[in-house]
Amino acid sequence: MDVDVDADGATREAVDEALDGAADAPQSPPPVAVLAALRARPLRFPLTRDSLRCWAYLVGGALLSLLVVVLLVVLAVLGLGLSVVGIGLPLLLAVALSGLPVGRLERRLLRLVEPTPLPDPHRALPGAGRRARLRTRLRERATWRELAHTLLVGPPLTAAGLGLTALLVFSAALVVSPLVVWALAPETVMLLPGHAVQGPLHALPATAVGLAGLLLAGYAGALLTAVHVRLARLLLGPREEGLGRQVVELTRSRARLVDAFEAERRRIERDLHDGAQQQLVALSMTLGLAAHELRQRAATAVGTPPGAGPVGDDPVLDLVDRARGEARQALEQLRGLVRGIHPQVLTDHGLAAAVTEVALRHPIPVEVDLDLPGRLPGPVESTAYFTVTEALTNAAKHSGAAAITVHGRIADGRLVLQVTDDGRGGADPAAGAGLQGLADRVAILRGRLMVTSPTGGPTRLRLEVPCSG
Repeated sequence: MDVDVDADGATREAVDEALDGAADAPQSPPPVAVLAALRARPLRFPLTRDSLRCWAYLVGGALLSLLVVVLLVVLAVLGLGLSVVGIGLPLLLAVALSGLPVGRLERRLLRLVEPTPLPDPHRALPGAGRRARLRTRLRERATWRELAHTLLVGPPLTAAGLGLTALLVFSAALVVSPLVVWALAPETVMLLPGHAVQGPLHALPATAVGLAGLLLAGYAGALLTAVHVRLARLLLGPREEGLGRQVVELTRSRARLVDAFEAERRRIERDLHDGAQQQLVALSMTLGLAAHELRQRAATAVGTPPGAGPVGDDPVLDLVDRARGEARQALEQLRGLVRGIHPQVLTDHGLAAAVTEVALRHPIPVEVDLDLPGRLPGPVESTAYFTVTEALTNAAKHSGAAAITVHGRIADGRLVLQVTDDGRGGADPAAGAGLQGLADRVAILRGRLMVTSPTGGPTRLRLEVPCSG
């Protein structure tokens, strides 16, 4: 469930209560629509539209499975035969990934009998390249579940569906057998092997058997369809993260760690701003007064009016001026450190102003295009700001880019932020801890951080995070 938390964490108790309720609530799977219809109309079910939908689903699935099995056998044989020379590997890779399109078709076909669509279990990868998509799909468990459904579950269910279809057709033929006998009008018709009938009236028992077969096929088709649906939910749908209270406690502990880290960072910023920074300012002023006093004494000693110009080289005065310059440099570095911990402009004026300030100080020209309706929650602004600064720092150090673009919008209640540079590309997010730490922080907010950097560029960093914070 989604819970909105304000920036200062004032609703932490409400969140804990909501998580307790979510952990204790039983997670029951949704009912199968076919079984619900069968329970509602047990006697009339074979004559309803639900029964027709079941047969359309079974026949369509059987034809699809037959086609897929033949195609996969051909690809596997060709792949194994040509793998010796290396060109068969793409064919074997196609067999491994065949569950993706087949699973997509199965989920669409399932709409014939299920009013609620089965969600796609795979992660969305907007803006990702082909290699990144392929690498991600091969690492996802859903890909291998779909392949297992295609190779192991599909053929037996297809065979059962074809058997029931044959029973249905045969039963329908028995039902209309008196009409067939009347149309042919011979004295003797071999309706069944070893069973000859004479005239339409003698075929009526076959009609009764056919009606019984139709009823049996209707109920069996409903049960087989229900098996299809449950296996499809298990293998083709997203897995429920039913880890219960352990997951809830893990989420709470991660949130508490982030809150504690943020509070400690604010404390360090406050101590540096109010303590060390003020002492450096006072030291710089004291050194300035000392230099002024030394110049006045030196001018008095040589009889030169104060302010008339240089009075000659004084080693002590040079040391004081040097110490004053070093104090100013230390003060600038400390201000930069404080700004990096949490800039005051972000607190006072929001994300757009803070990103614009960083862009103005960046050595590479940065174009900022942030269209935000107003202030966002504190955790969202902070995460987005440090994501941008990390991307700009990496671009300045490693990309060799000539221009950078920062684009941000609010879409469907989510902040979508993208940083693009025209550098050489080839960036590896796993090489450093900066982006990994940001990705962990984004995960706390139920967001997503994606990096696309093909060789030759461009490099794109995309952040999506709910605006609820």
